[in-house]
Amino acid sequence: MTAPPASRQSALDRLTANAPFLARLAEINPGDVARFLDEGTDAALARVAPPAPGDDIMRGLRQWRGRIALLLALGDLSGEHDVAATTRHLTAFADTACDAALAAAFAERVPDEAPRGLAVIALGKLGSHELNYSSDIDPILIFDPATLPRRSRDDPDEAAVRIARRMVEILSARTADGHVLRVDLRLRPHPEVTPIVLPESTAISYYESQALAWEQAAFIRSRASAGDRALGERFLAAIQPFIWRRSLDFRQLREIGAMSDRIRDHFAQGQALGPGYDLKRGRGGIREIEFFAQVHQLIYGGRDPSLRVPATVDALAALARAGRVAPDVAERLTDHYAVLRRIEHRLQMVEDQQTHSLPVQPAALDGVARLDGLADGAALLAALEPVVADVGAVYDRLVAERAAPGGLPRDDGELAAALAAAGFDPPDAALRTIAEWRSGKLRALRSPAALEALETALPELVGALGASPDPDATLRRFDTLVSGLPSAINFFHLLAAQPALARVATRILSLAPTLADALAARVELIEGLIDKRAFEAPMDKDGLLAEWAPGLAGLDYERLLDRVRDRVGERRFAYGVQLIAGSADPLVAARGYADLAEAALQVLADATVAEFVAAHGRVPDSELVVLALGRLGGRALTHASDLDLIYLFTGDHLAESDGPRPLGATTYYNRLAQRVTAALSVPTAAGKLYDVDTRLRPQGAQGPLVVTVDSFERYQREEAWTWEHMALLRARPVYGSDDARAAVARVVAEVLASPHDPGDVARDAAGMRDKIAAHKPPAGPLDIKGGPGGLVDLEFAMQVAQLAGGRCHDPRIGEALACLTAAGLAPEGIGAAHDLLARMLVMLRLTAPAGEPPAAAARQLVASACGEPGWPQLLAAHDAARQEVADWWASIRPPQQEKQG
Repeated sequence: MTAPPASRQSALDRLTANAPFLARLAEINPGDVARFLDEGTDAALARVAPPAPGDDIMRGLRQWRGRIALLLALGDLSGEHDVAATTRHLTAFADTACDAALAAAFAERVPDEAPRGLAVIALGKLGSHELNYSSDIDPILIFDPATLPRRSRDDPDEAAVRIARRMVEILSARTADGHVLRVDLRLRPHPEVTPIVLPESTAISYYESQALAWEQAAFIRSRASAGDRALGERFLAAIQPFIWRRSLDFRQLREIGAMSDRIRDHFAQGQALGPGYDLKRGRGGIREIEFFAQVHQLIYGGRDPSLRVPATVDALAALARAGRVAPDVAERLTDHYAVLRRIEHRLQMVEDQQTHSLPVQPAALDGVARLDGLADGAALLAALEPVVADVGAVYDRLVAERAAPGGLPRDDGELAAALAAAGFDPPDAALRTIAEWRSGKLRALRSPAALEALETALPELVGALGASPDPDATLRRFDTLVSGLPSAINFFHLLAAQPALARVATRILSLAPTLADALAARVELIEGLIDKRAFEAPMDKDGLLAEWAPGLAGLDYERLLDRVRDRVGERRFAYGVQLIAGSADPLVAARGYADLAEAALQVLADATVAEFVAAHGRVPDSELVVLALGRLGGRALTHASDLDLIYLFTGDHLAESDGPRPLGATTYYNRLAQRVTAALSVPTAAGKLYDVDTRLRPQGAQGPLVVTVDSFERYQREEAWTWEHMALLRARPVYGSDDARAAVARVVAEVLASPHDPGDVARDAAGMRDKIAAHKPPAGPLDIKGGPGGLVDLEFAMQVAQLAGGRCHDPRIGEALACLTAAGLAPEGIGAAHDLLARMLVMLRLTAPAGEPPAAAARQLVASACGEPGWPQLLAAHDAARQEVADWWASIRPPQQEKQG
């Protein structure tokens, strides 16, 4: 279809005024614009060819992409192309670009061979010929080791990965000319551990035996889109029984329902129509139309091949013809889909961003509306309102139709089927465990009320356990938890009333042994997660003290110890859950853990001092001061860190307290410090709080527990070893009056600022590092602290640079490294290396506390928390970071101290 010249000019005017990305392309490609105005979209597109073999592939593809993007936008805006035509053209472009990139990658690797043996399997909108205007693509790459051309010495797997990686780089790398396509390879099986391209036989085996329900849904929209298409089609033919199952069992229905729920549960923002509305994920949006079609295809497509069509609009038509969906519903959804996709394209045309949300700012919303030919944002929202409302209503009916059934069956055969459907395969072990629970033999389940609570919670609980990475192992851990409870009534009622907590509990049990142990010791910790504040950013010390104050007021000392342990345990558990949920930055959590410990120290020390004063009075003009070192001093604890403390007191050591049972100052403060340590570390009925390490005090374990500030200063100036000054670099006063803490901080600052001979510091540090290595060798390759290039080496290098340079004495490592880097005393990349290793340390303390690599199920979690797309990438980044640290430490330690051999 060719639009009138006036429509073409209007399209150009709206594009120029409201889409900066396209306006730039119009300036770069005036010939294409003129041809469009004179001859129309299709005629102009016919003159745009992809780069020829031998051309600069990176530049050629990007320039071609720019011309295609411009002309397709003009065709869309002028009405010459409808949404279906635009998405087909975009998909054809992507297919050709993938072919060209793959051919170039083969030519670079094996120039005399024709490309073969590697196929691009398109999923998502690329698979259904419905590609967005600025979409990424979601392919799975497979290869045939027998036919893939490779160099004589190349391993087939390595050759395939190199070719695939180069293809992705050609498409995704951003240059001065932009990019071609963003490529997302995370839909392949186990992306956290598998290479980016899989052998055909491995992929077939996975989809025949291990694939999940969402993967089945993803393959509804699949096709061999580029590369060796014969290989791709052979692969897809082999897994047809996985995609299209003739019998739909209970497990499949349940998992389809779970996918449906996640659409709304996981995207709460942008649900309501208005500025910021998410056209893709919002209520009544694109995703709900697509899922409406896919659910019906999954249910009926196994027996009706006519429903096996990838495109959403085609699927709706096929479902209507087959009588599976009312024709008027299919027709309305088809129309709504076109409207929503058209506006989605307008959003993406503005600046070539992969966005689906309407702008929040009125001016930006008006711009999108004018690009579509509407008057303003209000007119756009008015046009969308009936569309969104109708889609949401249709989808609501779908959700209601597949509502979950009630309790679990009691018949063994039916229960086995339900357990298998939930994910227990085989269900035998789960059958035995549930039978044991129902028998009432466990202490926690002996009463009728407990058994009733169990039955109420079982459906959701079994679903959550079955969805875990290793259902049987998670069930065993859950059984251990239940076996240790005195009563399970409240616990099971809680899980029944708060189904999300069952999912949280199973995630903890399957991914985080540290949290699982805490939950087994105090099952009521799960209750703290009901409070929405449990998932908010960690509070600082003052915020925590203010929150705790009302609940701690008036308690006697023993009850206070228990209550503080409760508060700290709940908050520490919640921080760990945030990390396991992937909702918190480990560095932010580390600061939160430290502030939590400091708040606990403040409350418990205040209470202990008050108790002690009641018995022994006060020492005149004197007070206790606590100096934190190590991770607490640096305000960066992990979940299981101990507290490195030095106790000091101000005033005259010859003074005496003024209470009913007076004590000399030294005895007074040594006993008081012992009680503060006990308040922090002794287990009570509410559990354990922190281990306290006081060995960094003057003269170490052989010296008195507490000394005066004057004695401390004299020792640090006259007797302290280099390593003690290194430890002092992370010192921070955390308890005492403002004046007392300021006095101690002054002593620390002056000691650190005193001259230190760089050579002596480096030699002493190297000797101490060697002693540590001999005494405590690294536990393994993932001992983040020990071993070459670990955090210990980093801190030694940093502390030598701080003492020798006489500057950057911030106890916080990140800030100190930034200062050293700015001063030219540390390498540029050392801050990033520290952040990566610090994040890994925090995460591994939860997921692999014994020092071994985390379980396979937890590896993607750790990688994501550390900013990496998968476990292999994290290991590579880890190795690079350790090398950065090792190089810096090697450049600092004296040559004569280096180990030989």
